[in-house]
Amino acid sequence: MANYNSINKVNKMKDENTGNRVIVLHSMGWSIRRISREVGISRGRVRRWLVSNSVLRDTTPEHGIKQKKQRKSKLDPYKSYIGDLLERYSDITGQRVYEHLKEKEFDGGITIVRAYLKSIRQVGPKTPVRMVETDPGQRAAHDWSDYAILFTSNKPGEPTQVTFFSYILGYSRRQYISVVDDKKQPTLFRELIAAFIYLDGVPREIKSDNQKACVDRRELGQPVYNHKYLQFASHYRFQPQAITPGKPTENLKVERPFYYLERSFLNARRFRDMEDLKKQLQKWLNEVNDLRTHGTTKKRPIDLYIEEHPYLQPLPVNHYDTSHVTHLVVNQESCVQWKGYHYVVPQKYMFELCPVRITEEQLVVYSPDGEQLITHPLAQKDQKGRYVGAHQKRGKKPDLPISDVVSRLEGFAPEMSKYIEQVKRHKSHSWGYHLRRLLALKVNYRIDDIMVAVRRAQEYRVYEAGDIEGFLKNNSEPRYSVRLSFKPRNNSHNNEC
Repeated sequence: MANYNSINKVNKMKDENTGNRVIVLHSMGWSIRRISREVGISRGRVRRWLVSNSVLRDTTPEHGIKQKKQRKSKLDPYKSYIGDLLERYSDITGQRVYEHLKEKEFDGGITIVRAYLKSIRQVGPKTPVRMVETDPGQRAAHDWSDYAILFTSNKPGEPTQVTFFSYILGYSRRQYISVVDDKKQPTLFRELIAAFIYLDGVPREIKSDNQKACVDRRELGQPVYNHKYLQFASHYRFQPQAITPGKPTENLKVERPFYYLERSFLNARRFRDMEDLKKQLQKWLNEVNDLRTHGTTKKRPIDLYIEEHPYLQPLPVNHYDTSHVTHLVVNQESCVQWKGYHYVVPQKYMFELCPVRITEEQLVVYSPDGEQLITHPLAQKDQKGRYVGAHQKRGKKPDLPISDVVSRLEGFAPEMSKYIEQVKRHKSHSWGYHLRRLLALKVNYRIDDIMVAVRRAQEYRVYEAGDIEGFLKNNSEPRYSVRLSFKPRNNSHNNEC
């Protein structure tokens, strides 16, 4: 095997021979192009040999290489303004600087803007990643991202956390972005439906990270999808996919657009409030994001979307039902309580456990038999007044006939009839009051817990509803974190049948 040092010396000798030949030919009047063809090296390398030789021959160590004369640039009148922008927004992008300059009637191109910014900034090294391209209509991806935004309507220095949802088609890179309140599964479903409608179709695959709204866990390296997410996927006929944990670049097509959102939309902009942000976001999506030339495809997303649209699956006639269904007890005010507001229900259903469907805009109450009773618009945040719907006038509280109170208590369990008779016998003047109060416990406690307390009351011959309530308070978990109060009227009408 040849010695490394000897090989290196041979290569250096070849370089010296080449350099000598270049210099001699040039001194004979040969052009750089002719020397390049003759010696078989690039013109750039010929120039470097000549410059190096000239520096060694014509200058002393005290002299430097003469600087190239700088030509005037269209940017010269704007450099002071660019400096102000960099001082106010240290991470402003070339695109945003260019947009600001256009507002100042700058008629140059974005290339010289980016070149100037590069010359005055330190740019760190970048790690190359491999982008996987997909066929039209094959795949989309979605994700969330949080940002702290200073609204001009807020106090100075008080940022508001804003969550963005992003959904992007893999082929065209056309994107849907929205502002959301949370990252829960119902919100994910609503935003995906909105994205399907916005882009007028559904791809065959949708990729996400391992968020709980999509993936319950991983087994043997494979994702186990949430059953509701699978139902949603089946409804729209797409195959769910999830990235490998610890490899966020697998979702690069959605992670990278968040970077573009930061650099193009959030960068060097001011927002008055959340509504102003949403309005500017929609305008940016239509006028900037759709119409820009994408760095990878070298085409506009809106143009590639026209090619991709025929390959997207059509939307179903009926969208997936994203409403929340729960069961709530109608309280003593003939209302069901949801997130601090009281929604009025017909009086005959007081203390009944009724199914309730909550959509993004409405709250629908059903009877225990499944009959739709009433529909209310969902209360808006900070809405004045705690009641939604027509309510009884003040001073006329709704009250159930005592016969209905007895029949509903008897429905708790077979042994309740015996306890009712005992209450009537031992509380002959106030038994109606105690039975009403006993039924009202259903608002705060579950029937099984109430029956445990009633059996204990029978054992110890206790017939006061207040004692049963005290037992539940100390030994049972209430339905709600805040206890709802109930004060039945104690008068002669309470015992009437």
